[in-house]
Amino acid sequence: MEKSIGILVQGGALGTVGSAMASKYLIVVLAIFSSFAQVVIEASSWWSLGMNHMNPMNPVQMSEVYIIGAQPLCSQLAGLSQGQKKLCHLYQDHMQYIGEGAKTGIKECQYQFRHRRWNCSTVDNNSVFGRVMQIGSRETAFTYAVSAAGVVNAMSRACREGELSSCGCSRAARPKDLPRDWLWGGCGDNIEYGYRFAKEFVDARERERIYQKGSYESARILMNLHNNEAGRRTVYNLADVACKCHGVSGSCSLKTCWLQLADFRKVGDALKEKYDSAAAMKLNSRGKLVQVNSRFNTPTIHDLVYIDPSPDYCVRNESTGSLGTQSRLCNKTSEGMDGCELMCCGRGYDQFKTVQTERCHCKFHWCCYVKCKKCTEIVDQFVCK
Repeated sequence: MEKSIGILVQGGALGTVGSAMASKYLIVVLAIFSSFAQVVIEASSWWSLGMNHMNPMNPVQMSEVYIIGAQPLCSQLAGLSQGQKKLCHLYQDHMQYIGEGAKTGIKECQYQFRHRRWNCSTVDNNSVFGRVMQIGSRETAFTYAVSAAGVVNAMSRACREGELSSCGCSRAARPKDLPRDWLWGGCGDNIEYGYRFAKEFVDARERERIYQKGSYESARILMNLHNNEAGRRTVYNLADVACKCHGVSGSCSLKTCWLQLADFRKVGDALKEKYDSAAAMKLNSRGKLVQVNSRFNTPTIHDLVYIDPSPDYCVRNESTGSLGTQSRLCNKTSEGMDGCELMCCGRGYDQFKTVQTERCHCKFHWCCYVKCKKCTEIVDQFVCK
């Protein structure tokens, strides 16, 4: 945290007790205000670009602001650090896809944790996830990784689709194991560019923050940078070769191949596995992150790391940002994390009936449409007390 600066004026015997007390009071007020302002600054995040669907008047949603030299755009975007604002000015056409990447990461986080006590809920401010991200937990580690991965995904695809002026189709080298008679040259996802720009933009906030070596804040910076990189590399490593057949009557006598991103659900699944095996870390005397338990294998750049234990997600807590599990739906018959026993943290649950409507008795009609009826049924649902 930034330290408040107190200005001391030497007044010798001329200073009175009253003025000294007033000066001390002023310094205390300034210190409190500085700390509060720093918390507000730290709470805002570029993730808020992914929440623009909630605000149709947000500048990222307005195509007319993507004009060369349209300076107001970057100043209107909440949550950007100074370095990110500079990149915004230089690459304004990229910002829409930064937002799409953040949105992709948020949605994937919510899918992966839909049956957990912490379900990646968003809050209605520029922090997106609230105070819970100020804790260096394994949930925070996953969130940083999946959002960084989302930006790589969105930027790589935007390049391929010709949406950005500074990149195009992938220039990846032909794989050595590709059969000689197959062509390499389709328009692939530009993962190299997506990776580089995502690293430059997402890591900018962490790299411009300076804290004393060995402090908790410096450990958080190292943790965030590590997990950002793990997310990006997961996208990079899961990309694979895709091919299309050519030939008379689909004989597939010739194939054209290119590099293609994996479906983002596959990326989310891989990061969720890394979350389950994330490594607890601490700072050593040289200011480097090392494992708390040295008996385990040292985590690689592909693994997730964390420095704080997870808070109690069972009950609402304003100081930690936990929203609790009260009123969450649970599965009465499940013994997993979505089961009422675990989800409700032993508090019990209430049962109620609800009417569900779904399509049924669907039939195919020539030619060519499917016609369905609507069926309703009354089902039991359970919510945590």
